[in-house]
Amino acid sequence: MHRTHTNGELRASNVGTTVTLSGWVQRSRDLGGLTFVDLRDRYGITQLVFNMDSDAELCGKARKLGREFVIKATGTVAERSNKNPNMPTGDIEIIVTKLEVLNASKVPPFTIEDDTDGGEELRMQYRYLDLRRNPVKENLLLRHRIAMEVRKYLDSIEFAEIETPYLIKSTPEGARDFVVPSRMNPGEFYALPQSPQTFKQILMVSGYDRYYQIVRCFRDEDLRADRQPEFTQIDCEMAFVEQEDILNTFEGMVRHLFREIKGVEFDVFPRMFFDDAMEKYGSDKPDIRFGMEFVNMDAVAKGKGFGVFDGSEVVLGIVAPGAADYTRKQLDALTDWVKRPQIGAKGLVYCRCNEDGTFKSSVDKFFSPEDLSAWASHAGAQPGDLMLVLSGDLHTTRKQLCELRLHMGTELGLRKKGEYQPLWVIDFPLLEWDEESGRFHAMHHPFTSPKPEQMHLLNEDPGAVKANAYDMVINGVEIGGGSIRIHDKQVQKRMFEVLGFSDEEAQAQFGFLMNAFEYGAPPHGGIALGFDRLCAMFGGQESIRDFIAFPKNNSGRDVMIDSPSPIANEQMDELFIKSTAAAKE
Repeated sequence: MHRTHTNGELRASNVGTTVTLSGWVQRSRDLGGLTFVDLRDRYGITQLVFNMDSDAELCGKARKLGREFVIKATGTVAERSNKNPNMPTGDIEIIVTKLEVLNASKVPPFTIEDDTDGGEELRMQYRYLDLRRNPVKENLLLRHRIAMEVRKYLDSIEFAEIETPYLIKSTPEGARDFVVPSRMNPGEFYALPQSPQTFKQILMVSGYDRYYQIVRCFRDEDLRADRQPEFTQIDCEMAFVEQEDILNTFEGMVRHLFREIKGVEFDVFPRMFFDDAMEKYGSDKPDIRFGMEFVNMDAVAKGKGFGVFDGSEVVLGIVAPGAADYTRKQLDALTDWVKRPQIGAKGLVYCRCNEDGTFKSSVDKFFSPEDLSAWASHAGAQPGDLMLVLSGDLHTTRKQLCELRLHMGTELGLRKKGEYQPLWVIDFPLLEWDEESGRFHAMHHPFTSPKPEQMHLLNEDPGAVKANAYDMVINGVEIGGGSIRIHDKQVQKRMFEVLGFSDEEAQAQFGFLMNAFEYGAPPHGGIALGFDRLCAMFGGQESIRDFIAFPKNNSGRDVMIDSPSPIANEQMDELFIKSTAAAKE
């Protein structure tokens, strides 16, 4: 037996017990007559004691232990004289009588501590060492706990977990697919699923009216902190439901998770129309932990001879509460911030609403004190507030002001960690026009149903149709999204036509689904929640990488196993793929 207990479970009640522990050497301290070794495993740390007077040979062996050596130690649990209240096992120590080195270790390339000296790329290269650190371990165990609570909740309301294929058919809509060549079918390819969308709809046709899956999905797209080429989602579908049923069910699930994991209770999630979200926050995933809603300033800012405003489609502003004391240096820094390429604004207009009732703006020569007072009255600004104004075309200005609003929310301490504000955003546009391709694209996916009362507009004015779709947003992060699906073959056929598919293209890509609809498809809908994002939110971090055991870097590489990598020419031949060298010849 390599251990009788873990390194996190012994307490004062175990004093006098003979135990065997195994694990990794966290650190050792040689104090002459005594040597102390902290032994670590997944469950915690226990202090081992070696006494030179009792057993010099054993103590000498202990002094040779290096960091990360794997050892087994047998001894007696004793009460510590200098207790450590910061450790669960801090009341006891093990007086070791037998020591066995199970495996030696090289000196690690970085310290295996909560605060390590290893950079991210180095830690990713030695991920198996990084995974030993408490912060990473706690993130993965949090992920495990959330997954268990998801399953517990969905199982309690009759959902069945059903696996769907990983080798599927490539489709032209959405992000780029990862493709897999088929050896047995030369020149043909599988695709890795971006989601199990069509399969879960077919499961509804098959009568499995409540399906879920915590499933791996794949998208070949550019990466960032909250995006990986392979990611996990909580994928769900329900039959014989309307939008309200979906919202209530999965609002209930997220409330259950917050209650069980964070001890946080929520009232009913507020709901916001997409159009209102864009008008008030310039985003379909607004952070509503703070106000600072957009104000249309056209009525009070245009027509005063300031060409920048007069020549713009829209003038929009926000009120930063209590920020009138911003210095000129701070205001210049804000102007530089919005001019960055990532934001792209040409400039920033500000107006201080001073405590004494006066105003000071960056456009004083164009606007009188009375004009600026009208600004403040229109925007609801109070003495001590700062008004920040951008102008330009509607879409771009909203996007820029959204980023500025979030930046100011952070600067002013309004986006508080540990505070959560969820909401549903509903009634998205069904379609969006793409100038480059000269056709409509589905805003969500081509199986999303129009709002029932707008079904006729699919023929009359497709661009005006609202989708029976919804997103769950928490603290400005899209946690999940879904829709009621089209379950009528003729409506689905019309949707494909609007999206520019010929009958032949639609049949070739989605014929299996259209055919299934001919055999009694029930009304159905669903949602997919980003499991990695949810874990990161519960863990209080922005990067999902910290909650994935073996993540990819920003280049889509796994630097630990050095993947992706070339394959042998023999494999290329088997798959009927020309090597790069052969292609050049």
